[in-house]
Amino acid sequence: MGRRVSVAVTGSSGVRVALRFLEVARRVELEIVGVIVSRGAYKVAFYEEGLGEGDLKARISSYAPVFGDEDFSSPLASSSSQPDSMVIIPASMKTVGLIANGIPSTLTSRAALAILRLGRRLVVATRETPLGVAELGNMLRLARMGAIIVPMTLAFYNKPKSLEDAVDFVVGKVFDALGVDAGLYRRWGSSPGEDLLGLES
Repeated sequence: MGRRVSVAVTGSSGVRVALRFLEVARRVELEIVGVIVSRGAYKVAFYEEGLGEGDLKARISSYAPVFGDEDFSSPLASSSSQPDSMVIIPASMKTVGLIANGIPSTLTSRAALAILRLGRRLVVATRETPLGVAELGNMLRLARMGAIIVPMTLAFYNKPKSLEDAVDFVVGKVFDALGVDAGLYRRWGSSPGEDLLGLES
């Protein structure tokens, strides 16, 4: 897999997971070419993390250029400027539905559809529960289109001791889907600490 990645942060719970992904991406030397942030993501960041729009934008822009979800002047709007892969983290069900049904009405869905058309890797970290027929159908459609679905779910075989451990498990699974071992969680069957690479928060 190539090392150039775009990221989208949409209006679903879990902005801190996106921020952790960006932090670790820098440590493992991925090149983040741009981050799309939806209006909903800014609202979630304020509600969950107390981060105002300027605060969130400042934190994300320390990793890569930031684009609004309505900014079709962004290079990410064109298939001629797509990186090697794209990660949507967290992915709202609205965004999943737009991509699954081929509707390029946001920069995120437009970029994701371009990634899929080019046969490149799209990782979609969904965050919703419970899931109904519509949501499951859209995720199945996305998987059939070539996307990798990584639900933001809990696990306990990795012996989490904190919320940060739970976040790192999800982020580690996203990196696994990209083909990158970030060493963020204890893998099944390993000894404690065996797979960790010193990437603590």
